[in-house]
Amino acid sequence: MDEHKLIDISQPLTNDIGVWPGDTPFNFKLSFTKEQTGSVNIGQITTSVHTGTHIDAPYHFDEHGEKVHELDVNIYVGPARVVDVTGCEMVGREELERFDLEGVERLLLKTSDGRDLSQFPEKFTTFRENIGPFLKEKGIRLLGTDGPSVDAVDSKTMDAHHSLNDNGVYILENIVLSEVEPGDYELIALPLAIEGADGSPVRAVLRQLG
Repeated sequence: MDEHKLIDISQPLTNDIGVWPGDTPFNFKLSFTKEQTGSVNIGQITTSVHTGTHIDAPYHFDEHGEKVHELDVNIYVGPARVVDVTGCEMVGREELERFDLEGVERLLLKTSDGRDLSQFPEKFTTFRENIGPFLKEKGIRLLGTDGPSVDAVDSKTMDAHHSLNDNGVYILENIVLSEVEPGDYELIALPLAIEGADGSPVRAVLRQLG
């Protein structure tokens, strides 16, 4: 593989993309056509900030947490390790202890072989409450998952979100790793500078190292 080639690990934002149950559907349309304006097409989007590949700002689940515009963008750019935990219903210390994570700052977890992105998954891998302390011990400050959330759909306590946040670990969700081999990469997954937001869509890409 060309070491300079970028691998797109983002979900395409389409008008039929599966969204969190009850959340705002994604929609793109032309608000003005070139025929109407005489010069250009102008599009508009309606979306939840948690649709498709996105980051959660701590404010998403903590009234006093950082908002998107307050985040350190360096968290979302740099070396990352992709690890395959496909088949695990839950992931925490027990499932990750067998992997070499020394020196890893960004951990991206492949939890499935892919899914139909037009459907919100009926079932997906979630994370144990001990995930935060374990990742902090390893020096990891970003956790990425190919699932739509680190907590279950019906969770009200958001235990995994809080465990990660309490231990300085930031969250990247809905990445696409079905065609990505485990290994070391450079991650680029910058959030938009949305003032006051609780999350942001990202265009997440990997560059293979070495």
